[in-house]
Amino acid sequence: MGFSDEEQRLLTPPKLNLDGDEESSAATRVATVVGAAPKDQFYIAYIVYFILGMGFLLPWNAFITAVDYFSYLYPGTPVDRVFSVAYMLSCLLPLIFIIGWAHLSSATVRINTGLVVFTVSLVVVPVLDAFYVRNTRGVYSAYDVTVAAVILSGIGSALVQGGVIGSAGELPEIYMQAVVSGTAASGVLVSAMRIICKAIYPQDATGLRHSANLYFAVTIAVMIICIICFNIADRLPVIQHYRSIKIQAMKEEGDSKFLTGSTWRSTLRNIFMRIKWYGFGLFLIYVVTLSIFPGYITEDVHSEVLKDWYPIILITGYNIFDFVGKAFSGVYLLQNDNVAVGACVARLLFYPLFFVCLHGPEFIRTETPVMILTCLLGLTNGYFTAVVMTLAPKSVPIQHAETAGIVMVLFLVVGLLVGSLVSWFWVL
Repeated sequence: MGFSDEEQRLLTPPKLNLDGDEESSAATRVATVVGAAPKDQFYIAYIVYFILGMGFLLPWNAFITAVDYFSYLYPGTPVDRVFSVAYMLSCLLPLIFIIGWAHLSSATVRINTGLVVFTVSLVVVPVLDAFYVRNTRGVYSAYDVTVAAVILSGIGSALVQGGVIGSAGELPEIYMQAVVSGTAASGVLVSAMRIICKAIYPQDATGLRHSANLYFAVTIAVMIICIICFNIADRLPVIQHYRSIKIQAMKEEGDSKFLTGSTWRSTLRNIFMRIKWYGFGLFLIYVVTLSIFPGYITEDVHSEVLKDWYPIILITGYNIFDFVGKAFSGVYLLQNDNVAVGACVARLLFYPLFFVCLHGPEFIRTETPVMILTCLLGLTNGYFTAVVMTLAPKSVPIQHAETAGIVMVLFLVVGLLVGSLVSWFWVL
């Protein structure tokens, strides 16, 4: 039995070497051994990867959405900035380590470990609040513990995000689309919770506490669901099938688990050179987005009509269109890598456009132009993130797709970090 077109793309991507006959014959031999792919019954694998995509961003969203409550508890501390730096660095450093030793570790182990780490970091906050802080301001020893929980969450993100995107890179394109759509869904969920909390809770210390507890309770529940779903899906025939393809391909190559120092470093360089432009595009996407959103949205624009609902509406609009963009990639995926990377560079035009919305003519500084631009920022962020994240792992042989996916996560995290730093210095 032969492979489908998708499976042939997994096995015979654009070549890392010039020996096309060797790769083609390797694909044929693997196809003969493994056979045709089983059907994803009831789309269970797709749903699981969607939930996992939503799950690995929810912990960060819970911490940063509850920042008003933490700012109330710990006055005089730059909570949002400390959280951002602590989370990004604690995610970045383990990712570098994982890339170097990904071929010696199991994605299943990393994902399960990361989900447990996520859950522990999230449980810390409500337990600390219930038994130690008790809504009392200025308990700065609890602040230190909270920052440690954020760092722990960042480590969990490196394990889960790298593992999920890496393993999705070994599967057909639809599963990467599920992951990135899930990440966007987490933003929509958080926006919905924030609107509900603002509508039903008073905007005082008690209301902020109830809101924070809701964020963390929902996120902990999602983490538990992720652990259960992933361990069920990991045994599904469709997942096992593509894992078999990878194993057979590794045997054809000589099994990368036994690659040593210089050989593996050479392989990493080849992977990096193949996906570097996709990575550059992803890096630019998040530098532009994070230097504008959410800082510009929450601090620089104002509405006399919508008042304090204005930033919430803008953030919700961004998150909804980010989801639309990522979901649309499942309908139409741009296959031209030059156009995709060029579009990522073209997003730099958002800088002058948002500048005009703040300093331009009066009619441009109204709610409608700002809302349209914010939604376009989300739409392009979502769609082109999905495009480059999907194309990059498919540009290397399947046995290296997981590593390519993890390298793309590294580009993403560096883009987030640089974008966050630029937002400090870019004064509109």
